[in-house]
Amino acid sequence: MTTTDVAPAARPDGWELPTIVSVDDHVVEPPHVWETWLPERFREAGPHVERRGIGHMRHTGGGQYEQTFDPDGPQADCWVFEDLVYINKRHVAAVGFDRDDMTASPITYDEMRPGCYDPKARIEDMRMNHVEASLCFPSFPRFCGQTFTEARDRELGEACVYAYNDWMVEEWCGDSDGQLLPLPIIPLWDATLAAREVERNAARGARAVCFSEIPPHLGLPSIHSGEWDPFFAACQDTKTVICMHIGSSSRMPATSGDAPIAVAATLSFNNAMASMSDWLFSGKLVQFPELKLAYSEGQIGWIPYILERADTVWLEHRAWGEVKDLVPEPPSTYYYRQIYGCFFRDQHGIDALDKVGVDNITFETDYPHTDSTWPHTKEVATRLMEGVPTDAVEKIMRGNARRMLDLD
Repeated sequence: MTTTDVAPAARPDGWELPTIVSVDDHVVEPPHVWETWLPERFREAGPHVERRGIGHMRHTGGGQYEQTFDPDGPQADCWVFEDLVYINKRHVAAVGFDRDDMTASPITYDEMRPGCYDPKARIEDMRMNHVEASLCFPSFPRFCGQTFTEARDRELGEACVYAYNDWMVEEWCGDSDGQLLPLPIIPLWDATLAAREVERNAARGARAVCFSEIPPHLGLPSIHSGEWDPFFAACQDTKTVICMHIGSSSRMPATSGDAPIAVAATLSFNNAMASMSDWLFSGKLVQFPELKLAYSEGQIGWIPYILERADTVWLEHRAWGEVKDLVPEPPSTYYYRQIYGCFFRDQHGIDALDKVGVDNITFETDYPHTDSTWPHTKEVATRLMEGVPTDAVEKIMRGNARRMLDLD
């Protein structure tokens, strides 16, 4: 397994943490998105916001909720689309609340910090948080656009994907002077349509796209099937990095239905670990040697072991393991060449930086979720970077993200 040596840190006088390029933040879509950006013939049936009273709401696992409505209950702004009623929740727009108040309770836009949904306010919150640029995943469409994949009306779902991307590129990012970086979604049900959408957005500056960490969990073909090859080829040709957020397969690791949500939150990296194993043995990183993958919010401390285990399996079991001809080199080869992880709090991962790879990790703030380090990201990152050489800190805080996203 290839490793990168990391020498002891030596801080020059006056050294300060570099400004951060955060590769995993989130946007709470403002109420007008689809009413403004959908073609007129789809607007009446498209997603819209209604304020409703909430009766009962309980998380049942994997991001799924049981919910009832009561006009006299706590008020929430809800996205309504076909049969779906998506309740905006405080823990998704958590910044500005005390830690013990970051609950899965209903919330209105009036109660949210404006940086959750307003691009100018977001940039101000980034500036006070030592963040230079930010890549934001969706909220209502979910982390890779599953909401529109599940639409009964496939033509409407497709139009919603394009409308979201137009809003993302032209409105959310358009006047930000490069501080907000576009992260489009794709029509997941058709790899050819997905490839065209990658090309459309790449032509206007997008260098990243959302994808599912484990597509079969969404009822979609696996990466092994060959069905996704047009999409992978388009991403390689346009230098578009495939971004996979934990939970982008609509399923989170859990032990039981009655376990506290904290159990699933602790285990959230499991899907990223499974997904990376899938990719390392898929042969797709051999077939597409310039394709780039990014894992979001999965942390990095688990990566050294999974690379060691994958290399051991390849060395000892590649013949009966069905990868002898598919993967000609140790799987870690492809990780160090084509895959990025990201983190916000992972001291163990930093302690194993020589195995994680100083060129393979990026940083995130997770604004505005409960995990977010806002507004103390600079202090948190400075503590994590104690003992790390200044050139490595530059890579981790910004340089690797700039290279990954092909930024000037």
